[in-house]
Amino acid sequence: MAATHRPFQVGVIVVLLSLLNLQFVLSQSLDNGASQLDNPAVLDLVTRTLYKRIYNLTQNLVDNQFADEFKFCILNRDEEWNHAFNYSSNIAFLSACVTRTKGDIQRRLCTAAEISFYFSNTITSGSNYLTPNRNCNLISWVPGCEPGWACSTGSDQNPDLRNSREIPARTVACQPCCEGFFCPNGLTCMIPCPLGSYCPLATLNVNTGICEPYSYQLPPRQPNHTCGGANIWSDVRSSSEVFCSAGSYCPTNTEKNPCSSGNYCPTGSTAEKPCFKLTSCNPNTSSQNIHAYGAMLIAALATLLLIIYNCSDQIITIRERRLARSREAAAKVVKEKIQARARWKAAKEAAKKHAVELQGQLSRKFSRKRNVTSDKITVLNEEYTDTDGNSYPSKERSTSSVSKKSQSASEVEETGSSPLMEMINEIEEQTFDSSESFSLEIKEKNLKTKKPKAKDIHTHSQIFKYAYAQLEREKAQQQQNKNLTFSGVISMATNTDFKKRPVIEIDFTDLTVTLKGKKKHLLLSVNGKIMPGHITAVMGPSGAGKTTLLSALAGKAVGCTTSGSILINGKSEPICSYRKIIGFVPQDDIVHGNLTVEENLWFSARCRLSADLPKQDKVLIVERVIDFLGLQSVRGSLVGTVENRGISGGQRKRVNVGLELVMEPSLLFLDEPTSGLDSSSSQLLLRALRREALEGVNICMVVHQPSYTLFKMFDDLILLAKGGLVVYHGPVKKVEDYFVGLGIDVPERVNPPDHFIDILEGLVKPSTSSNVNYKELPVLWMLHNGYSVPPDMQQSAAVPASSPVELNIGNQAIFDHVTEENSFASEMWQDMKTNVERQRDIILHNFMRSNDLSNRRTPNVILQYKYFIGRVSKQRLREAKMQAIDYLILLVAGACLGSLTKVRDESFGAPGYTHTIIAVSLLCKIAALRTFALDKLQYWRESASGISSIAHFVAKDTIDHFNTVIKPAVYLSMFYFFCNPRSSFADNYIVLLCLVYCVTGMGYAFAIFLAPGPSQLCSVLVPVVLTLIASRTDGGKFLKILADLCYPKWALEAFVIANAERYYGVWLITRCGALMNWGYSLHDWGLCLCILLLIGLGSRIIAFIGMLSFQKK
Repeated sequence: MAATHRPFQVGVIVVLLSLLNLQFVLSQSLDNGASQLDNPAVLDLVTRTLYKRIYNLTQNLVDNQFADEFKFCILNRDEEWNHAFNYSSNIAFLSACVTRTKGDIQRRLCTAAEISFYFSNTITSGSNYLTPNRNCNLISWVPGCEPGWACSTGSDQNPDLRNSREIPARTVACQPCCEGFFCPNGLTCMIPCPLGSYCPLATLNVNTGICEPYSYQLPPRQPNHTCGGANIWSDVRSSSEVFCSAGSYCPTNTEKNPCSSGNYCPTGSTAEKPCFKLTSCNPNTSSQNIHAYGAMLIAALATLLLIIYNCSDQIITIRERRLARSREAAAKVVKEKIQARARWKAAKEAAKKHAVELQGQLSRKFSRKRNVTSDKITVLNEEYTDTDGNSYPSKERSTSSVSKKSQSASEVEETGSSPLMEMINEIEEQTFDSSESFSLEIKEKNLKTKKPKAKDIHTHSQIFKYAYAQLEREKAQQQQNKNLTFSGVISMATNTDFKKRPVIEIDFTDLTVTLKGKKKHLLLSVNGKIMPGHITAVMGPSGAGKTTLLSALAGKAVGCTTSGSILINGKSEPICSYRKIIGFVPQDDIVHGNLTVEENLWFSARCRLSADLPKQDKVLIVERVIDFLGLQSVRGSLVGTVENRGISGGQRKRVNVGLELVMEPSLLFLDEPTSGLDSSSSQLLLRALRREALEGVNICMVVHQPSYTLFKMFDDLILLAKGGLVVYHGPVKKVEDYFVGLGIDVPERVNPPDHFIDILEGLVKPSTSSNVNYKELPVLWMLHNGYSVPPDMQQSAAVPASSPVELNIGNQAIFDHVTEENSFASEMWQDMKTNVERQRDIILHNFMRSNDLSNRRTPNVILQYKYFIGRVSKQRLREAKMQAIDYLILLVAGACLGSLTKVRDESFGAPGYTHTIIAVSLLCKIAALRTFALDKLQYWRESASGISSIAHFVAKDTIDHFNTVIKPAVYLSMFYFFCNPRSSFADNYIVLLCLVYCVTGMGYAFAIFLAPGPSQLCSVLVPVVLTLIASRTDGGKFLKILADLCYPKWALEAFVIANAERYYGVWLITRCGALMNWGYSLHDWGLCLCILLLIGLGSRIIAFIGMLSFQKK
């Protein structure tokens, strides 16, 4: 066993002795001269040993000292060391220096203490002049202190390069610095030049006295002093001669080669970089011409946008066209079946009549004709004779008269049933073709239709056929109801298929609305009731409080004090609890102009009808509204805006009403729906509302000067006088009788409502026979109905009617308020207080929530979000020209800024990126204003009706993400390929993507909180001001804190960091100095992006809260 281990032990001893001998030779070579350096093997070993010591020195500095002090500019220590000090590929400059110094190179190398001293002065202070030290000061200044020269420590010293904490004495054997090293002015040692530099020996230019290629001069009065090596490595602005020049590459710090064709070499390159395909790179070029890639990107983006917009538009158009064809085909089929049914019915009746006549002729031949006539019918087991003389059989005797006649004839005949009777029975038993699930089986009594199961209706054709069949059935029912007899009324009353909606009855007592601050009564002691199934008209002169009454009953009166009681179905409940089944048609036509008529109605139906309602029923409701409002001819036309003409004003008004009708309300308020309409359009609208009233809908509407025909179509009337006082409230057919009782007659050929309003305006005086003044009419109405008279009107109520002058004087006190004269300051304070209270009421009203008593489950937020996505997508597709202009402006801005602001290496492209932030922020903010500024009124209306605000906001933001993704690419397609920065396209795109997301959110906030003018002004000024603040580096602590709050600071830092990462090696000091000056850190790139995203998200949250808080109701 011992014998087997002996050869191994001998081998180990031999290896150890060899290593000891080698170490001895190396130490002798480095310490005792160049006695053995002529041997190439020894020189190679000495050089490698020296490189190992330099490796340990630089690695220790990067890992320990620099990693702590300059960690903000060092991202990865190993990579930074490899890029700057990894000379392993070529250490020929070390061998040359060993030979030049005769092995004394170790004593001439700077220790860790000296290198730290140099970099601390260069990077931290930003100065190229070193502070006095042990070897170079006012007392001691040896030749090695001059730039490009170095000295040795002497043979008695052997400094520790890695662990030295103090500057050693180094003043002997001074000589020029070696190639590949630089010797700073004020230090007597040598530091290896980093990779990417070119450090040859300098030569004296006798004309200028400068040691070229460097910029230092020989010291005066020292004729024996010659030019040395490199003297400085610091910021590129002060030591650009050390950097490997643009268009060349330096594989080592002592070799420089020109860049060949097909490659490019930026400043500080260590190797050639091949140019991309389709680019042109001439010899000695520092950058590649990548304009072709910019053109390709533009073409790709243009093609993509054209495909998206055109294909999407084509898809939508084709889909709408197919739906239109299905709808038209369904309507045609239904009409054909109706006509066929009518022809069949006429033929059947003719056959019956002919058979009865023939049977009567035959029966008279064999027997005496029996008169089977009866003038009585039985209703609910009682006989009834119609006023027209027509008798109706009871329920038990429901057989037809033809059958009775034939039966009586057959009783007389003993031969059984005749062939004629068999033919009659066969005709009666035949039915219309019911092979399709939705056949039209219109019967004479109740017109019942066999409804198919929901699972059988799934195609568009089937849905439209079902809808149009139902519409024809309803039209037939309405036609039959025009001439209903008593039995027909009973049949309709007992018809269980007749749909009724939940009823809402509103009873209001002593309703008074007072404007806050001014203490002005908008309504005063209003009493009345609006009932289901009735159309109530609210009329009166201007300023009478008609719209205020509607707003108070609908729960929309804000900024006012409301007193009195409002009962819903006899209970004291808030009206907002029934918001889902209450419709409110505003006075202005608030509809989306960039949607078609059908799209506007469909969106309202989807979001506001019950989520449990089958699709075919929703289609039926929408088709019914379109048909009854006379919008069939324009259903596919855009509503239009002020700039782009669409449908007519009357049609737009009907669409405005249809938005509320499609949700099948139980209570419907309309504010002047007939204003601007002609007589025929107004009657068409009233007929549609009358149909709604037949289903139990409570309709209350403000009307201005209706025609007499229109006036007679109302059920009830609320007539208001100025000051919000009721003059009359009751049936329309009794209003003239009431005023006749007061001595106010309507002249002939004068429209009664016009005459009443003229009287209330004071334009027309009552007849001389009447002792009533128009200002007394409200009090007379209160006394007529026994209502309590307000205290300030009791004086007028107590005065006898025979004293109109005194009564007028007393009543005048109601309207003429004597107020004390307040000071200017008190009035301003009162107005400010009123405005604050009004805004507080609006916010509280918007956030007020109550129990839902409507028993209607509308679609949830996710479904509404889906509907909003579809609607906003169509709107954006129809705004393609506007989007194209936005992209074109961004393209031009990128081309201009890319051409004018070149990316300079010393600033890492900061000026160009600063201009980019301003331009992109400005353009994207202005574009973002359109998202919420153009349809504020539409949103306020939809939100007041119960449509989800969060679905509205998120859907619009989601669609705008398309622009958020495309716009950075559009801008960079010009800017990046003109500037050609060192950072990658992906890095620039990611930063710009976060920036666009950030500024888009801020644009939302400006659009929601400000009016269009101020919002546009802020969108222009804010980016400029914030960018100027963020780019300041010479401010104090306050300015730094303020800059941290500005989004441009984080965007600029992200751009600069992404670009600075690509500068390494000889650029290390330049990078660290610039980042220290700006206060940036390479480690904060992700943080900058997160802050931009958080600012964008925070801006959206603020905008959403503002949208909820400051909306008008």
